[in-house]
Amino acid sequence: MIQLTKIQPPALEANLKPVVLSDETMEQRKQKLLDKMNQDNFDRLIIYADLEHGSNFEYLTGFVPRFEEALLVLHKDGKAYLVLGNENLNKADKARLKAEAVHMPHLSLPNQPMNTQETVEEILSKCGLENTQKIGLVGWKNFTSAKEDNYQLFDVPHFLVHAVQSLCPEAKLENATRLFIGENGVRTTNNANEFAHYEFGAALAGRCMLQAMNQIELGKSEMEVARELSDLGQAHNVVTIMATGERFEKANIYPSNKIIQKGDKLSLTTGYKGGLQSRGGYAVNQAAELPEQEKDYLSAVAQPYFNAVKTWLETIKIGMQGKELYKKIEEVLPQEKYGWTLNPGHLSADEEWMSSPVYPQSTESIESGMLFQIDIIPAVSGYGGVSCESGIFLADAQLRQEIKEAYPDIWGRVQERRAYIQNELGITLRDEILPTSSATAYLRPFMLDKTSAFTVK
Repeated sequence: MIQLTKIQPPALEANLKPVVLSDETMEQRKQKLLDKMNQDNFDRLIIYADLEHGSNFEYLTGFVPRFEEALLVLHKDGKAYLVLGNENLNKADKARLKAEAVHMPHLSLPNQPMNTQETVEEILSKCGLENTQKIGLVGWKNFTSAKEDNYQLFDVPHFLVHAVQSLCPEAKLENATRLFIGENGVRTTNNANEFAHYEFGAALAGRCMLQAMNQIELGKSEMEVARELSDLGQAHNVVTIMATGERFEKANIYPSNKIIQKGDKLSLTTGYKGGLQSRGGYAVNQAAELPEQEKDYLSAVAQPYFNAVKTWLETIKIGMQGKELYKKIEEVLPQEKYGWTLNPGHLSADEEWMSSPVYPQSTESIESGMLFQIDIIPAVSGYGGVSCESGIFLADAQLRQEIKEAYPDIWGRVQERRAYIQNELGITLRDEILPTSSATAYLRPFMLDKTSAFTVK
């Protein structure tokens, strides 16, 4: 039975420190990709990046091109070229893999100097693309359309695709993003060092969310609460949300000076590399304060949702197929009744949503090393939303031992989180489930009541 219970909130974790990816990890990443290239007979990969879509590029280089665009050209023998704009050219010798720098001012900001007599095609010719049989173009989407040739859908700017086609007319071009984020893609699983790297952002998001929830009071503005959703100067990987009442008025998607009033719907979101936190509920202390037509919100929306979260955490396991998890959520929270449309669970990394092995006919295996978001979004007509989206990491016995030995402080936090979820929230966790923040599965739908949260009895 799902019920609201007076409990102590999760700990506000202190001393969170970033963990740098090791040289060994970066070399492993490159080798994993080279192995994939050779398996699929790619002679070259051309990996595109901009600030919003730079994670596949960053996976190998360690950085994103901020406000510019960039390319990484990788040969199957490991030779690499970094094609950079004006303000990122000086990053080439800082990259985490050895690469030759090629200047392409076309990748710079509008109206910046383009003091070059070379065309895009001529600049790309410096990257050893001639005499190739198969080139993979990597944007950020692994297309999964049932009606089109997904290998021929390119989410890379046309001027670059056109230049590659002109330069290499005999080469076969394919969308190769699947090597990164598709089934068995190199980025879908993580080692102990990568887990520690991403745990920092996920834990920070959890702490920010708990702090923001503690600031919710009538008469405060969205911006006053949203101040707590950012911390330590870290870059968000998702738009920060703190919204009271009706959302998207006049198309605004950012926190404003709107004042929280009793009975308002509330929505909060923050995220960093490694994990997102989202909460939805009402600005009330108890059901009696809800709008008249929404007084059964708990039984109609919130409790069934939390039961789905509980079921998700108690069902997911290493070795199961994605369709099994999808089916289980459909059983306890029927899509037709509760209106959710997206994948109930997806992978995360540098970006908030990387890809998902959880869909109706998925035979993709849930594997050790996967970093998951519990992302189930009900939409029931006439009611406000509900959410406690947060994250977990799946680790088999060997990976757990590696984390414990290499990162004892992080391991200690993980064990405290597991104890809270099981002992306080009443949710059973397999040994392989490592919560990535202290806020995982913690939900108080009546957000003015800071002492009560959903538990399982």
